Amino acid sequence: MKFGSLKAVLDFAIRREEEAARNYGRLCRIATDQGAIKLLSDLQHEERNHKRILQGISKVGKRVLAAKDVKDLMISDYLIEEPLTPEMNFQDLLIFAAKKEKKAVELYSDLARKSQTGEQKALFEFLAKQEKAHKLRLELEYEKHVLWED
Repeated sequence: MKFGSLKAVLDFAIRREEEAARNYGRLCRIATDQGAIKLLSDLQHEERNHKRILQGISKVGKRVLAAKDVKDLMISDYLIEEPLTPEMNFQDLLIFAAKKEKKAVELYSDLARKSQTGEQKALFEFLAKQEKAHKLRLELEYEKHVLWED
């Protein structure tokens, strides 16, 4: 995937954030556990906030500030993802969402490596770290609510 301009990168990233927010909304409607609903709703809000940040960059043309590095617990990396169903329990929802975030991290990291300009690279690295933070949050919830039971 190649992008001719920073605007093309931003448009792509905005579409991805919109899709992620829709996915979290869909997961909220499926979830029955109040803790899961709250967590998924928070993540949906964060994806919408990412979209606003990206829209702000496209309107003013400012450079993206680098985000802090985020620890990767890699808990979900070794778990099996079940298909999305209304019967999913809290554990399955956490795994499903963490796997989605991992895919987003991989996509943005790949795009950063293939970027043609420093601005594009910085933007994709910023987005990868944002998605990695979501994955961390989901894995911490998994560790807190699921691992201690096993």
